[in-house]
Amino acid sequence: MAQRLNVTLNKKPCYDIVFSVGWEDLIEELKEMELGERKLCICTDSNVDAIYGDALLEKISSVCKKAVKFVFPAGEEHKNLEVVKDAYRFLIGEGFDRKDVLLALGGGVTGDLTGFVAATYLRGIDFIQIPTTLLAQADSSIGGKTGVDFDGYKNMVGAFKMPRLVYMNFETLKTLDDRQFFAGFAEIMKHGIIKDSEFYEWLIENMYEICERDLDVLSEMLMKSCIVKKLVVEKDPTEQGDRALLNLGHTIGHAIEKAKNFELYHGECVALGIVAAAFISWKKEMLSMEEYYEIRDMFVPFYLPISVEGIDPNEVLRLTKSDKKKDGDFIRFILLKKIGKAVIDTSVTDEEILAAIQELYFDEEAND
Repeated sequence: MAQRLNVTLNKKPCYDIVFSVGWEDLIEELKEMELGERKLCICTDSNVDAIYGDALLEKISSVCKKAVKFVFPAGEEHKNLEVVKDAYRFLIGEGFDRKDVLLALGGGVTGDLTGFVAATYLRGIDFIQIPTTLLAQADSSIGGKTGVDFDGYKNMVGAFKMPRLVYMNFETLKTLDDRQFFAGFAEIMKHGIIKDSEFYEWLIENMYEICERDLDVLSEMLMKSCIVKKLVVEKDPTEQGDRALLNLGHTIGHAIEKAKNFELYHGECVALGIVAAAFISWKKEMLSMEEYYEIRDMFVPFYLPISVEGIDPNEVLRLTKSDKKKDGDFIRFILLKKIGKAVIDTSVTDEEILAAIQELYFDEEAND
């Protein structure tokens, strides 16, 4: 039986997060929305389409006036305004109006891009998040952040657009390769590190079951993780305050992601960014040395990187300066006072950032 969390904004119910196994509960949710006279469009990438596209299209056809698919090439490099324009053209050609609905079927790229299209097409139409990766289920599908990359800069163009529903089918996690699965785990670890030390300890205690993808443990893990994000989003829906804490690891992480030309997954770069933020926190005497090394080393059993090669630390520093999370001349860095307690800090210097990047940097030539 499906479980659910309700996300409220301004003390009013906004949308449900539904946790399930299989697609049948999704069809029931769509029936509850009374979409019989509306058109639905599944927006998905070429990889996810090959696994789920046709089967889900057939299922949703029974609950709406017309169901279609918009499929774009898989990969972060396609999360851009050109694909957004392709989506607009497709929706116009299919006669979509403001009463119709988009379904974002896929990972973070698909959810972000589809949400941005929904926020801007005809000044806004409804959309539903159907995240199929661990990263999207734990993080990017919740909270209404949408956007696309611009000239290689992550999420530089975007809007806040809350979904009508977030539907998580845990069976989709079985289709992920190991690297993609564990990349998503970085965002889950982040939620424990910023807000919930007990959850962080629970993750460590259940390490084996998580790595083995035990569905019962994964469902409990995602429920706990989503509760953390839900509470943060409800308190600060448009990132004017505490929601910025969810950006732990993202400033340096995004810079590494661009410096590596998106060869690393987003979650892998977040893990590196969290290690860097913990290092800065240690050097600022906010964390002890033992706490820093514990945070760093806890990524290793989950197959996440704690060092990176093939970068120029000075170039990564330059890229952090173009980060969109700036406050005047300073970057709003998220640092740690302890596990479970993150804070916003605008006092981090270029020298401190560079030292953290150099701590991550693995010089292959020097280690030959």
